[in-house]
Amino acid sequence: MKILAVEFSSPQRSVAVVQTGPDAAQVRLSEVIQTSPQSANALGMIADALRQAQIGREQIECLAIGLGPGSYNGIRSAIALAQGWQLGSGDRELKLLGISSAECLAAQAQADGLNGRIEVVIDAQRNEFYLAGYQIDDAGRRETDPLRLVSLADVQAREQAGGIIAGPEVSKWFSNGRVIFPRATTLGKLALARNDFVPGEKLEPIYLRETNFVKAPPSRIL
Repeated sequence: MKILAVEFSSPQRSVAVVQTGPDAAQVRLSEVIQTSPQSANALGMIADALRQAQIGREQIECLAIGLGPGSYNGIRSAIALAQGWQLGSGDRELKLLGISSAECLAAQAQADGLNGRIEVVIDAQRNEFYLAGYQIDDAGRRETDPLRLVSLADVQAREQAGGIIAGPEVSKWFSNGRVIFPRATTLGKLALARNDFVPGEKLEPIYLRETNFVKAPPSRIL
């Protein structure tokens, strides 16, 4: 399987090619990372990752996209890229996968050697945070609390209870927080164990707030 993973949900954006050979246990990785989202060139990053992996675009069998939560513009651009790629693939079957960036962060925490109760925290703006709880130990990694929106006080309570605060930019609010970014290589490895493929139109950002629209008042006739 040859997977192209795109993770644009955080200030550190990354693209990776994850390949398995005849022996599925052997995984080859190629990754490109940019830390300035304003100047991130998605197509250039993809070209560099493919060049490192020494494969062509037509050899990619699956696209794995980080669905957030996180940077709405970054996630939207990654989804649009995947949708366009699938449309442009013609008769060649191209699988698409959407994976939670919170799950990717937890897997990255595990890969970085963190153990215990991990509180994955992502800035949700408006003085709120996305929070998901995971337990990482010798038995593996498992979700203990589903992703939800919480206040700063809620996260502080989790930290005081002994949880390890981890996520992009957490050091802005938590001096002992572990700054971890969701990595495209980790996203691609998660995709290797998944088969819940979706058509492009089914890829949607993870956004937990209700969408509220305020109807504009009728125009006044002067």
